[in-house]
Amino acid sequence: MACNEPPAATLSPTTSPVDSVALAIRSVEQRIVSSPGDAALYVERAKLYMSIDSLKLAINDVQRAVALDSNDVEKRILLGNLYYTTVQVDKATTQFDRALALDQENTEALLKLAEIKLVLRDHNGSLELVNKALRKDPNLAKGYYLKGWVYMEMGDTATAISSYRTATEQDPQDYQSFLQLGLLSAGQDDPLALQYLNTAIELRPYSVEAHYAKAMFAQEHGKDSLALDTYARIMAIDSNNALAPYNSGYVRMEHLNDPGRAKADFSKAIALNTNYYPAWYNRGVAMERTGQLDSAAANYQIALRIEPGFTDAAVALDRLAKQGVRIKMARTTK
Repeated sequence: MACNEPPAATLSPTTSPVDSVALAIRSVEQRIVSSPGDAALYVERAKLYMSIDSLKLAINDVQRAVALDSNDVEKRILLGNLYYTTVQVDKATTQFDRALALDQENTEALLKLAEIKLVLRDHNGSLELVNKALRKDPNLAKGYYLKGWVYMEMGDTATAISSYRTATEQDPQDYQSFLQLGLLSAGQDDPLALQYLNTAIELRPYSVEAHYAKAMFAQEHGKDSLALDTYARIMAIDSNNALAPYNSGYVRMEHLNDPGRAKADFSKAIALNTNYYPAWYNRGVAMERTGQLDSAAANYQIALRIEPGFTDAAVALDRLAKQGVRIKMARTTK
């Protein structure tokens, strides 16, 4: 070890990940004191801050690094990415533009600018930048993903699917492209939707979004058992998700003619979100079908109290009133 070099930080077996980052930051800070003009040290510390989501501190450090080495393209791109992540779009655009001024064919900067233009709904401008990046490197999965996004927003589903497929060919780990392929294929009633969604789930097993898309496809295509199993999986992943028990209840009531179990599912949804007026309404339907007419009326009234313009609940109350059910002040019925 050189005489002036600080000893490396050592970790005990009980050191937590956050503590280890703090130790690493202190180690970098010691080196910054010794070499305050070394831009790489500020980038190193910024990445440590990023690992614990301290993005403001990370931005401050990368700003220092850029000030010390303004002609470094990668530092400009890193700063632009941090600005973009913190929704400072104008500042991000400036950094990506400056990166391109230093390297006109930098594909990362081209694609980040293309993404910004897409978010701002400049579809033609986004495509122009994506195509420029792909001419430089035709194997860029991110480029094909962005093209898919552009064409999807423009309503060209066939070209969007083709672009997303190319993205997955270039990068078999591209979760977002597999998810979009699943969603678009589901919209076309294409059985391949399940294959795409299953691949997305393999890549991200805890993705509620992918599981929900799979469950909805199954629900809408006569695969009730698969739908119920997938909704159960969502509830295991996210116990606060009210949509999963609600949809389970819908499948049990409308597809399987089991209003008793459906009522229990709707009750779970209501327990998670007391303002979930469709759940109150559908629990009322389940109660009505099992002969609990007073309780059904109470649930319909609560749905209307939450959403006064909810026509289905008003029609249901009118139907019960004509049957002689007394409509009174609603009380929550579990």
